[in-house]
Amino acid sequence: MGGDQVREAVGHASAFLRTAVGRDWAGTKAGGLTWSCRETAEHVAGCLLAYASQLAGRATEGYVPFDLALDDDADNAGLVDVVETTGALLTAVLRTTPAGVRAFHPAPFRSAGREGFAAMGVTEVLLHTHDIAQGLGLPYEPPAELCVDVLARLFPHVRPDEEPWPTLLWATGRGDLPDRTPLTEWRWFNPLVIPAERLELHAVTPAAAADLAAGGTGGFEWLGGGPAEGTRVGAGLVFTAYQAGALHPEWGTFALVRTEDGRALGALGFHSAPDEDGHVEIGYDLVEAARGHGYATEAVRALADWAGRRARETGDVRRLWAVVDTSNTASQRVVERSGFRRVDEEGEQFAYELRLPQGAEAAAEAD
Repeated sequence: MGGDQVREAVGHASAFLRTAVGRDWAGTKAGGLTWSCRETAEHVAGCLLAYASQLAGRATEGYVPFDLALDDDADNAGLVDVVETTGALLTAVLRTTPAGVRAFHPAPFRSAGREGFAAMGVTEVLLHTHDIAQGLGLPYEPPAELCVDVLARLFPHVRPDEEPWPTLLWATGRGDLPDRTPLTEWRWFNPLVIPAERLELHAVTPAAAADLAAGGTGGFEWLGGGPAEGTRVGAGLVFTAYQAGALHPEWGTFALVRTEDGRALGALGFHSAPDEDGHVEIGYDLVEAARGHGYATEAVRALADWAGRRARETGDVRRLWAVVDTSNTASQRVVERSGFRRVDEEGEQFAYELRLPQGAEAAAEAD
């Protein structure tokens, strides 16, 4: 997602809003919100400006400390002008921001890249235009493809449906679906990025996973021209889990991106979310040109460190597993250097485990 989608969303919403500029926005509550329709439109413009500012200013510790203020005499038509202008600013920033840039956003992992800010901008526009339309008693439905993009980018935990707009409304507590429990609380998920020494581990979104499984690049620039076959297989499992509504955003597949040049070298990830005993298996592979340089060990250690922090914070993970062919001595060295110990041998495979400290044990290690 990028500037084209933001421009499309803002253009579609603004055309709709202009048909209602003669209505009482200030005195009308916007759908299920506590804001008025006017306050809601101001919020949309403020979000678009804030997202553009975060990326343009490369803000990493918090929001850039300024806000949007409308003239006191700005009417509804003028407010739509502001929405269009702030949308154009975000579009321009998205088109000129390098792919690797990340900036602060609190939900849920305290940062987002340009695609994340694009998706959040589109989401703000679509949902709050709906809120305004609902308050004014008018029908509104955005382009379906925008809804598909947003769901696959920010709502990987939500099972997709043939009707993407009602699905997005349900996912944000704004509507009902026949076979799903209504939501009273909701959140979106910008993909998790885990830093390592020379790498970043980028969570693969359902959209990227589908592209990788179909033979594409997943939006990454790959060393050697493309990922290894194991990466494509793992991506297919991610997309299958997404289609079934069983994908847990933190427990999927990560692309290993080299920070010096932004190239993807391989993939590493969890086979699923932890089971009821807190156990989860990992798997990984590298493109041939990246092997023998310690990248796999660095990535496995980073993922294990993240899982260890998760164990201390939530306790939902207790043990990592890895299964390695007995003939794959290089992969055996990777897990052993990462702290795993061999616990079993079955046929032509070794099983390794890494136990993660829990409770008092974790606190003692931290001391």
